[in-house]
This record gives sequence, structure tokens and C-alpha cells, in this order.
Amino acid sequence: MRLTCILALLLLHATFLSTHTMAQDEPEYRMEIGGSLGLTAYQGDFSSSLMADMQPMFGVTARYKMNPRMAWAVLLNTGQLKGSSDGVKTWYPEIGEEPYSFSTSLTEFTVRYEYNFFPFGTGEEYLGAKPLTPFITLGAGLAFASDKESTVAFQMPIGLGLKYKLRPRLNLTAEWTMHFTGSDRLDGMKDPYGIKSDGLFKNTDSFCTMLLSLTYDIWARCKTCHNDKE
Repeated sequence: MRLTCILALLLLHATFLSTHTMAQDEPEYRMEIGGSLGLTAYQGDFSSSLMADMQPMFGVTARYKMNPRMAWAVLLNTGQLKGSSDGVKTWYPEIGEEPYSFSTSLTEFTVRYEYNFFPFGTGEEYLGAKPLTPFITLGAGLAFASDKESTVAFQMPIGLGLKYKLRPRLNLTAEWTMHFTGSDRLDGMKDPYGIKSDGLFKNTDSFCTMLLSLTYDIWARCKTCHNDKE
């Protein structure tokens, strides 16, 4: 009886070690590539609310994962910005009583840092990883706007979102990001109030994006030369 109990305990211990080893032996991937689809909205002198005049936006995404908590991402998205002075309860000295409206094509390029609140993964490639995690992001980039004139502006995106593992190598990301720019010409008009101001983001236009991204893991890490527990 004692021998049977000892053998049972040894078997359970061996099973646990085998499962733990298999979990750590699953590949962990360095990168993700995929596409994004969502909405964008202009924020500036002629915006009446945060979500007014939302327009479609789409693009591509590449992400380098330093570890399960931190990543660098590169995004290239294109869409359109629309706005109008109708419904905005203010007086524009440079325009007068005539309503002003615009429609601008927008392309934005961003390099950003992402921080996951929990280690992100299936739990089979990294001990303690979670398939769902909130994250925050901060970055820098350029915004290209074109209407009657073309404008190139520095931008600083700040955002938050959720990441979810649909499959071991398939990821879904939902995010909201505010893009502060250094230009007051995204709407085609500079200083409609006739007030000059100094400062990188003072009295300038911005835009927000709400995106869903689907990405696929690539570039597996070397199993023999990398150990996440070290």
C-alpha cells in the first residue's frame, strides 16, 4: 500500500513537470503584423463634440514584442477628417457669419511604445501570461493632411485599449487614441479666431481614432537561447 502511494505521488509529480515543461516549450513570437479598421474624428476649432463627424479609417500594423508586457508598434493609417462651423456656438472673426466646412484626406504614421497591464499570451509560451489585457500607449509620428493645400505635422498619440488572444498566433486589439498635432491647418484654416499663440500643442488641431486590429504572430524566439524565467 505504501509503495502504491509513493508510485502515485511520483506519477503526479512527473505529470506536473511534463505539463510545465511543455508549456514553457511552446514558441514565443517576437513580432505581429496585420491590419486595422475603425473610425477617426477631427478635434479642433470647428468640432462640436468629441465624436462628431466620425469617418472611416484603415491601415496596417507591425509590432515588436520586447517581452509579454512591453512592445514597440509601427502604424500607418489613412482616412478622412470632416468638420463644419455649423452647430459650433462661437464667433470666428476670420470667417464672419458664413458657415465654413472642410473635408481633408489624412494619413498618419506612428511609432509608439505599448505597456500591457498583464503579461500577454496564451499562458503556454510564457508562465503567467493572460489572453486578455488592457494596455496604454504613447508615441510620436507624422500626420499628412491634404485638401486645397498639403500639411505635414508632428503628432503625439496617447491612448489605451484591450488586447485579446483569439488563437495561439492570432491577436485582436481594440483601442482609442488621441493624436495631438503641432499644426493648426488640418482643417484648412489657420487661426480662425485671429489670436496668435506659441507652443507646440497650443491652439492646434488634433484627431482621435477608434480602431480594431487583427494581427498574426511571426518570428519565433530561439527556444534554446532564451529563457523568460531568467
